[in-house]
Amino acid sequence: MRYQPDHKLEARTRLIEAAGRGFRRRGYGGIGVDGLAKEAGVTSGAFYGHFKSKDAAFEEALLAGLEELRAAVLGMQEQHGAAWVGALVDFYLGEKRTCELGASCALQSLTPDVQRADPALKALFESKVKSLAAAIAQGLTGDDAQRTARAWALIAILTGAVTLARSVDDPATADQIAASARSSALALVKGS
Repeated sequence: MRYQPDHKLEARTRLIEAAGRGFRRRGYGGIGVDGLAKEAGVTSGAFYGHFKSKDAAFEEALLAGLEELRAAVLGMQEQHGAAWVGALVDFYLGEKRTCELGASCALQSLTPDVQRADPALKALFESKVKSLAAAIAQGLTGDDAQRTARAWALIAILTGAVTLARSVDDPATADQIAASARSSALALVKGS
C-alpha cells in the first residue's frame, strides 16, 4: 500500500500532539518513550522513526504548544476586536484551567520542566515566549515599553493562576484564585 505524499508529515504532527498530551499529563520525568509511543498509538520503533530521543520529542511538543497559544492570542484579537483581552482571560482561566491536564496549555504545564532543561532548550523556549509576548503586546495600547510590560505581566498572571488553581484540592479555592486573577488581569490591561 502506498502512502500519500503528506502521510509522514501528518504522522509526525499526530505524534507531536500525542507527545504533548503525555508530557502535560505526566511531566518530562513521569513518562518515557514507551509511554509516549503508547499515547500516540505507535510502537517505540515508530516513535524513534520521527524523534531521535525523548528530549527531541519534548522540544517539539513544547514549541508546538507555545505556537498554538500564540496563534490563539492572534485569533482572539481578530475574532473579538477590542474585547479580545477579556475573551482570552475568560478562556484561559475557564476552559484551560478546568480541562483535562493533557489538553492544558503547554506554557502553564510544561514550563516547570523547562526550568530543569539545558541552555539550548531554554533559549528556544525564550524565543517562543518572546513571540507570544509580542503577539499580546500588539493588541494592547500604550508605547512599546508599556505594552510589552503589560504583556509579560498578563502571561505571568494567567499561567500562575492556572498553576495554583490546578494544584489545590478545593474547587471553591480554585475558583477564588481564578476570579482574583481575572480581576487583576483585566485591571492590568484596562483601556487596552
